[in-house]
Amino acid sequence: MPTSATARGELAEFLRSRRRQVDPRSAGVPTGGARRTPGLRREEVALLSGVSHTWYTWLEQGRDIRPSRQVVDALARTLRMSPAEHGYVLRLTGHGGSTPGGAVDGMPAHVQRLLDALGPSPAYAITAGWTIAGWNRAYQRLYPGVATVPPAERNLLWLVFTDPAVRDLLGDWGTDSRRFLTQFRAEVGPRLADPGVVDLVSRLQAASPDFRAGWASHDVDRFSSAERRFEHPRVGTLLLEHHQLAPADAPGLSVVVYTAAEGGDAADRLARLSA
Repeated sequence: MPTSATARGELAEFLRSRRRQVDPRSAGVPTGGARRTPGLRREEVALLSGVSHTWYTWLEQGRDIRPSRQVVDALARTLRMSPAEHGYVLRLTGHGGSTPGGAVDGMPAHVQRLLDALGPSPAYAITAGWTIAGWNRAYQRLYPGVATVPPAERNLLWLVFTDPAVRDLLGDWGTDSRRFLTQFRAEVGPRLADPGVVDLVSRLQAASPDFRAGWASHDVDRFSSAERRFEHPRVGTLLLEHHQLAPADAPGLSVVVYTAAEGGDAADRLARLSA
């Protein structure tokens, strides 16, 4: 499958950013003498990965070449990529399967019924571009702004970085916002040229210095179910487990559910919030 110029450009920048983060000593590279730049040199990456220096340079220049799966795997080992970073490069080079794009045409009624059936567990549905397409009453009680924000701004990443109410609600906004950003980039990397993604990223770069710094890092991560802390003005601290599901018959749509974490009083607090 051919890759777009935007994907090749993103791959080039991503490889450069990872190369600069590798300690040459950990890669077994002699470090005698001063180095003008941090990390590995291009020729060192090429040697360690079993490719020519010229070919790897072309890859970092965004040339119209497609590395094999074997080469991508070798680069991932050399650059000490995490599983999320490795998967990201596979998608950018056309080896990781298709990434759903576009927006769902409205909120499917059966998905909304699923959200409503979750009762006191806050839940919402987002599109591939992270537009919030639907939510249940429990989520609206957790974050009332979801119902009042203009539809054009009802994007999860936009709200995380621009709505002061979300900043106050998230128990560790610095960590949580960075996690959202890295997961978003991992999902949309192969679609960075899509008009909706271009517009969102442009607006966030203009609106949020924190987003600008995080986006420039090229860091990516994949979603994992974990405990999240919220500070709600009505019921106080909520420790909730964060889950994400993908309805098989609604391509491009994901359902995010927060359930009470074990060993605490989150279930009682959610019940109070829903009363």
